[in-house]
Amino acid sequence: MQAAEKLKSQTQAHLARVQELLGNGTIHQLRQMVNGLSPVQIARVLQSMPAPSRSVIFDLIDDDIIGEVIEELPEDIRARYLAEWEVEELAELTEELDTDDLVDILQQLPEKLTQEVLAAMSAQDRERVEKILSFDESTAGGLTNTDTITVRPRHTLDVVLRYLRRHEELPPSTDALIVVNRKDDYLGLLPLSKLLTTDPNVTVREVMVTDTNAIRSSTSDKEVAKMFEDNDWIMAPVVDDNGKLIGRITIDDVVDVIREGADHSFMSLAGLNEEQDTFAPALRATPRRAVWLGINLLTALLASSVIDMFRDTIDKVVALAVLMPIVASMGGVAGSQTLTMIIRGMSLGQIGRTNIRWLLSREMMVGMINGMLWALVMGVLAAVWFGDYRIALIIAAAMAINLLAAAFAGTLLPPLLKSMKIDPALAGGVTLTTVTDVVGFMSFLGLATVFFA
Repeated sequence: MQAAEKLKSQTQAHLARVQELLGNGTIHQLRQMVNGLSPVQIARVLQSMPAPSRSVIFDLIDDDIIGEVIEELPEDIRARYLAEWEVEELAELTEELDTDDLVDILQQLPEKLTQEVLAAMSAQDRERVEKILSFDESTAGGLTNTDTITVRPRHTLDVVLRYLRRHEELPPSTDALIVVNRKDDYLGLLPLSKLLTTDPNVTVREVMVTDTNAIRSSTSDKEVAKMFEDNDWIMAPVVDDNGKLIGRITIDDVVDVIREGADHSFMSLAGLNEEQDTFAPALRATPRRAVWLGINLLTALLASSVIDMFRDTIDKVVALAVLMPIVASMGGVAGSQTLTMIIRGMSLGQIGRTNIRWLLSREMMVGMINGMLWALVMGVLAAVWFGDYRIALIIAAAMAINLLAAAFAGTLLPPLLKSMKIDPALAGGVTLTTVTDVVGFMSFLGLATVFFA
């Protein structure tokens, strides 16, 4: 938490300094200041600025770090800059990037432009990039980086050490070398700790670790993140369906997957894209919001039509109009609590067919207890407020019914939506609100109609 707060504080300090220099018009100092930051820091500053100021800063970034900055930007911002570049500029950009980062960028370009950029690359670079581009971006293959160091099992550790000394530096996040045979079949890992502490005359075969399975290229990125979490990996080899080594996935790529998943869940609750630019112009920010506002309007009209069915009852008893929002609101909050917990459990792989029934029973029990508790509280308040025991009984019963319905819907909606290939984080909130509103109004006004008839 302290590290996160420190990072936010640094970003705000950098942003304040950039805006000060920008306001003073001291472009030379601004250029020095911006290029003195790391690519990640520059990207954070760019994300925190309105579009006009962002364009000025972007033009000041040195060519040797522009590729790394581009990679750190969210897709929405990155795509706008890439669309303005020529093929030659994009080809130069690719030279300093890791394969997985380069693939992320190429996947955002139109197919024709991607082919032109690939054609401008060297044959070796083009071959490794095309290999990764063939995989879906949400799979282990799409996350793979080809900057691996491989060794053969028959070599001694002394030979391996002499081989490593020929490299200027090891690839980032390397805690083990990957052991393969002549056909590039994955055999195991040689941890650097064993390499450095074992007799140099020992062969790789004698000390390599063979109980660590490689990740299949078709594995989903969410499963990859779970595997890294469960095994505390820093890196892991990736193989194709035939067991041949493709490359490796490193912890920094997995952190990106986790962060994007969290952003997706959080933003989807409001019907927004996780790559939404905070400082996007109004005309660009409006369409996505308008779509979900329209969907919400339709669900609200459905709830209103239920109310309209009981117009005569409401006309007779004005107190019903006063108390009606309470029933719907309590159901909505209770349902959201259940829905959030179930969606989180599903994203962590904790919920499946074997335990969803237990969770449903538990949530129904929680809904019943809370329903009885708050029904009693609201019933007493309504009786004192309006001096009518019938209204007290009606709202108490309706609240209990709606909290049970909220628990039921909040538990079953996420797996149901997922089975229909609909993102629960995106559609769950709107659907749940509709259910709790309709059930709440129907039970409250239906009971009122019976009591006051």
